Amino acid sequence: MSNSMAEYFTLTELCRSRTADAKGIVNTPPEEAETRLEQLIHYVLDPVRRLWGGPITVNSGYRCPELNRAVGGASGSQHLRGEAADITTGTREGNRRLFGLVSSSDIPFDQLIDESRYSWIHVSHSATPRSQILHL
Repeated sequence: MSNSMAEYFTLTELCRSRTADAKGIVNTPPEEAETRLEQLIHYVLDPVRRLWGGPITVNSGYRCPELNRAVGGASGSQHLRGEAADITTGTREGNRRLFGLVSSSDIPFDQLIDESRYSWIHVSHSATPRSQILHL
């Protein structure tokens, strides 16, 4: 895996997982997922970080099938393809504000999901972004 860096995020950061480390799961993306992660960083994550103007933490990015099962991810999760990241500003209030900023921006997200009352935000990118906004 290359460790190319965009403005704020790295591929390594988007593949890091405490669960994978604890369970001995190798969470290395295949080349096509790595390419999608780079697109996610370029088109969505870096613009979100610029919009926010402060640090954002990636809680979960790419997940190999074994890791996705271990964390209870959906079988068709965009995390499996390198198209999604779960992010946080560090607080629910910050996440709520960031969600509002992103939802009204021109950032080409596929999905923007408020997870568990702004515990974190799921954001994804695809070749044909749907601009879908959900609250789960």
